[in-house]
Amino acid sequence: MKLSGGCNCGQVRYELDGEPIRVGICHCETCRKDSGSAFSFFGIWPRAGATLSGELGCWQSRAGGERFCPKCGSSLFSWSEGSGEIEIKLGTLDSPPSALVPAYELWTIRREPWLAHRKGAEQHTRDREVPAPDPGQAPAG
Repeated sequence: MKLSGGCNCGQVRYELDGEPIRVGICHCETCRKDSGSAFSFFGIWPRAGATLSGELGCWQSRAGGERFCPKCGSSLFSWSEGSGEIEIKLGTLDSPPSALVPAYELWTIRREPWLAHRKGAEQHTRDREVPAPDPGQAPAG
């Protein structure tokens, strides 16, 4: 899979190689304000599979560095240094993200009561809990 996207004015562009690691929806206050909507729809890819071009602005949230276009203000993606992943705001793709179906929802405690949960998707009251690595298991390489 090869996808591309960018900001409203075209100054920032990106390309993604391969399938997303996961796709989700977040209802937290930061995502609401950042998206200007009731939730954020995003996909996670390996950072190494993303090619970025253009000047970026950045502000720090609890999840990492939120990147945006300083010219038009479009919120595009975020990543935390060392995570190896990039979170893409799926509304910024050039083509509709119809084939990218959310597998989980975050911060459902803040989901609007008129908004139904996504059937078949994991439901997390707050952040997604990542299992701790097994201390007896060799690290993945």
